[in-house]
Amino acid sequence: MMYRLLFRQFLRTQACQLGLLLGLFVGIASLFVGQQFLKKQDRIALEVEEKQQEHIERNIKYHGDDLGLLLYYLKFSIVNDQEPIAALSIGQKDLNPTVQSVNIMTLEGQRYDTDLVNPNKLLYGNLDLGFVIIYIFPLLIIAFTYNLRSEEEETGTWKMVSVMTRSNLKFLLSKLLVRFTPLAILMIVLFALAGWFLKIPFASQLFPFFVISFFYLLFWFSLSFWVVSLKLSSNFNSLLLLTTWLGLVVLIPSMVNSYVANRFPMPEAFTTIINQRDGYHTKWDIEKRGTVEEFYEDYPQLAHYGFPTEEGFTWHWYYAMQHLGDVESSEQSRLMVQKIEQRDAVSKELAWFIPSMHVQLIFNDIAGTSLNHHLRFLKYIKSFHEDIRLYFYPKVFEKLTAESIDWKRFEPFHFKGEKRSFDWSKTLLPLFIGIIVFIGLSAFGARQSFSEI
Repeated sequence: MMYRLLFRQFLRTQACQLGLLLGLFVGIASLFVGQQFLKKQDRIALEVEEKQQEHIERNIKYHGDDLGLLLYYLKFSIVNDQEPIAALSIGQKDLNPTVQSVNIMTLEGQRYDTDLVNPNKLLYGNLDLGFVIIYIFPLLIIAFTYNLRSEEEETGTWKMVSVMTRSNLKFLLSKLLVRFTPLAILMIVLFALAGWFLKIPFASQLFPFFVISFFYLLFWFSLSFWVVSLKLSSNFNSLLLLTTWLGLVVLIPSMVNSYVANRFPMPEAFTTIINQRDGYHTKWDIEKRGTVEEFYEDYPQLAHYGFPTEEGFTWHWYYAMQHLGDVESSEQSRLMVQKIEQRDAVSKELAWFIPSMHVQLIFNDIAGTSLNHHLRFLKYIKSFHEDIRLYFYPKVFEKLTAESIDWKRFEPFHFKGEKRSFDWSKTLLPLFIGIIVFIGLSAFGARQSFSEI
């Protein structure tokens, strides 16, 4: 009876009505942002499907008699396929391209190509549903709960409540539940709309996203209840909660990012390209035989093609130089990838103590928009590049023409990634620990505040 009365009273308040309308509006807007993101990725993939054969045919028309020259111009596209769940947490996808096109020349100069993106857009990020859950919902929780008890004391009704209720703590918990219920319903509505609007499978993708969001809400409610149990004024409660939100959601993640970047600096990002270019260009000034001998050390199965003459230009020698450019930069490239992986691992370790950062990283993992997913895509590109090299090298060395190749087989290739395993214990444990800690602190504060406990 008391719960229903409190629920009706709370629903009539402007804070509740405006907060829920704001949450609903921003949540629906985030779904449209996600839909536009998916449409853009699909459009890019479709354009690549349409243009790949046109690109090949146009170059064959002009360079079909010289396969080596043709392959100098031809690029082969790999599409990083995106699942609908990516619309809820765009993550690294606003920076990393959906389609990567490579030819059989040096890989390191191509593998990290990306689209031009407005820096302001990268700074502000994307208004996806993950952003709404991580940033907006805690603010709504703060707005709903900061005066949970102090309002009663400041209006002079707390003594009356103490007399009329059997337990002051039960009364506050009822008020807390009243504020939790509409936000939980709002979140359920948004996820139901996301599943229907974006056609996201519930069991395999949407359910884990929802469960993590639910525990994240519980964490913020438990933190807010602890602040309320300190028996402070409404102004101080709101200031403390907003400062905590600013620290946990904005400042501390930024500090972690800065710390990780300084702990694992990556000069290799620059030296990889320099070494790759030097490794290729310096070969123009040495004997061709020495270059091709180094090439055959990596590809002994091609050694029967012999050595080009020292006079004049040959594609045999040219592509050997291109390969050695990658060889010269391979160690720097390996170190760079290793440091990126270290950055990601350390960020995840530190995120155990930062709920907002932990949830964001988990969202990206579920959505397939994480840094790890992009690294797997880059490794696939390297493997793909090696495959097309090994396919075309013999044909170039034999001086075949374009007519000898079945170009229909070179439709855009698709990278689907591996199925992501989901460890519930590692995912929920940091949030669960935070919830238990603040519940314990709240219970301690309640004992100090309520004489009957």
